[in-house]
Amino acid sequence: MKASNTRLQAVRDAVNRVDLKNFRFWFQIVAFVLFVYGGYFAIDLGSRLPFFSCGYNDEGRAGICYLLPLQHQLSQPWPRLFSLASIAILTGFLTFTLWFIVLNKGWCGYICPLGTIQDWITALRRRIGIRYSTYSESQFEQLTKVKYLLLALMILIPLGVGGGLFSHDVSPPFCLICPARMVLPAFTGDVSQFTIDFSSKTAMVMTALGIAVTALFLVGSFVRKRFFCFFCPMSALHYLLSKPALLKLKKDGNKCTRCGDCYRVCDMGIKEIADDVTTVNIMTDDCTMCLKCVSSCPENGTLKATFAGIPIFESTEEGFIKRMGKGLQHGK
Repeated sequence: MKASNTRLQAVRDAVNRVDLKNFRFWFQIVAFVLFVYGGYFAIDLGSRLPFFSCGYNDEGRAGICYLLPLQHQLSQPWPRLFSLASIAILTGFLTFTLWFIVLNKGWCGYICPLGTIQDWITALRRRIGIRYSTYSESQFEQLTKVKYLLLALMILIPLGVGGGLFSHDVSPPFCLICPARMVLPAFTGDVSQFTIDFSSKTAMVMTALGIAVTALFLVGSFVRKRFFCFFCPMSALHYLLSKPALLKLKKDGNKCTRCGDCYRVCDMGIKEIADDVTTVNIMTDDCTMCLKCVSSCPENGTLKATFAGIPIFESTEEGFIKRMGKGLQHGK
């Protein structure tokens, strides 16, 4: 038993010393290839995925983002929607939830192709030498509410379509303006989504708005890390379901010295990660669970990622020194 515990501790020590930046870089590439090109290899993981594996990427997708079928289901005529058809909606939501609870918002930080593209744009900005912009605390607080507004509209507008209040040309509303609809198919050579539909005034407005939002996504991601994640309704839905998730980000405030290293590396600029010394489950609604905060913390056991209550990656002085040394060797 003692030998087994020693080996387990050795594995944990090795994980805690890992170069998270390098690990995450390659993990994101593998996930991007899988979900943008997996369809070419007959991979199909269903239509209830908790991240932007875009349904408009017809041939390359390895699955479909849950928001697309959800909006289609909610836009059914009300008599059908509130009949046995509601069972299909509930089972679809359950499947989505089961996917989600495995990685929590780690789907955002490690899997989502749209998040990965934003990280690549940030890396390009750094190479060019352009500094990113920051938000004031009041602006930050206002931005965090936008995703919930979009989530509400994404649900209410399809319901309005089903009730005859809105035209079918406005559905699926979020997908029509989502940058993933244009950006992800472009990686497989399909640029057909970069068009304006003139079949009706509503279609014209929605598709034109989609092009504008995509342009904003590309420009915004260049000047602000993870810009679109502030407005992502999928992120809002994630947070509403996050309590039963298996992967959690925890903090021991008694060990925190408020050095601010975790806040400085946070792509989302979340101050609570450094300032809050009372909350144990420290993940907020804007967190993407990238775990950069854990990697950058120099205090043993202050921040940790746990899976089903078991620590899988935690801050250590030794790991911090090792990662810091690598950063200095590369001039970072």
